Amino acid sequence: MSPLDSGLADWVRLSLVPGLGDATLRNLLRALGLPARVFGAARADLAAVAGEARAQAILGARNDSAIAQRVDLALQWAASGGNAIVTLADDDYPRGLLEAADPPPLLYLKGRRELLGRPGVAIVGSRNATAQGMANAEAFARTLSAAGYTIVSGQALGIDAAAHRGGLSGSGSTIAVIGTGPDIVYPARNRDLAHAIAADGLIVSEFAIGTPALSANFPRRNRIISALSRGVLVVEAALRSGSLITARLAGEQGRDVFAIPGSIHSPLSKGCHQLIKQGAKLVDSAADVLEELGSAARPAQAAGAGDAPQAASGAAAALLAAMGYDAVGFDALVERSGSAPDTLSALLLELELDGRIAQLPGGRFQRLES
Repeated sequence: MSPLDSGLADWVRLSLVPGLGDATLRNLLRALGLPARVFGAARADLAAVAGEARAQAILGARNDSAIAQRVDLALQWAASGGNAIVTLADDDYPRGLLEAADPPPLLYLKGRRELLGRPGVAIVGSRNATAQGMANAEAFARTLSAAGYTIVSGQALGIDAAAHRGGLSGSGSTIAVIGTGPDIVYPARNRDLAHAIAADGLIVSEFAIGTPALSANFPRRNRIISALSRGVLVVEAALRSGSLITARLAGEQGRDVFAIPGSIHSPLSKGCHQLIKQGAKLVDSAADVLEELGSAARPAQAAGAGDAPQAASGAAAALLAAMGYDAVGFDALVERSGSAPDTLSALLLELELDGRIAQLPGGRFQRLES
């Protein structure tokens, strides 16, 4: 076992100590250092931070064969292609999650690890969504993904699944935060979707290998969904809905909360209407969300990170050249630019927000700069 594997093994082992809990684990790390130092600490030092019973559990975990087997299983899983385990000490542990009230010590990842650092928008809602609700979720996600935002959701049936499908269709892709171990697909009906996300997006879990679908675990993932996002959009939700928990957590974390209104007679609109009454932003198009959050590329450009802003600027410049100086309709721009409609919509919105074009009556666009 390499020193790197050994360090990761200690992280996994510590997370598997029975009865320890994430809060106590973080207290131990603050007081004693990395997990290797926790396992090497004296009983009295452990008890001073975690209490006598937990100190005994930590000492017992050092030579527990059942825990050792689970650690080996996790390391084998992480060594498989596309899999990884990120710890609180890793540079790419999501900053938004670090700033949350209860960051998990480990994140099990399957897919494109780099998506953890991309700007995200969460789209959540009812598992028993209407056909219109799912169409709205997929359409919003498609446009936001084309604009560079990674779509974050919970891989549930209904709105979540539609949001992931829309996210996968654009450059921003999608992150699924799941409530089981990373080796388990739940619900089974989303198996094909989960495979698609693992291939082109990212699956994230805080739960150990083999953790089954337990009802208590699903509300916990909501804090991760909101922490990975700049804003949370609720598409359809009843008054008693996990989506409202996600929205509440987003507000507590300083994120924007958006809600799509619906019929006053629909139970699946009542949660959204309640959020709007409480201050959520009413939206009826993805452009409303983008107007509030701005371009996904702008914050990265201000920080001097990567080539994405240059790529976006190049695409915008090419669109301006295709537009010319006379007013032009959307269909004509699709033909001239060769861009997909969703990509073109995102670029037009970016240029409009930058004050470089104006939208005219009749769905035409006019270049403002020379």
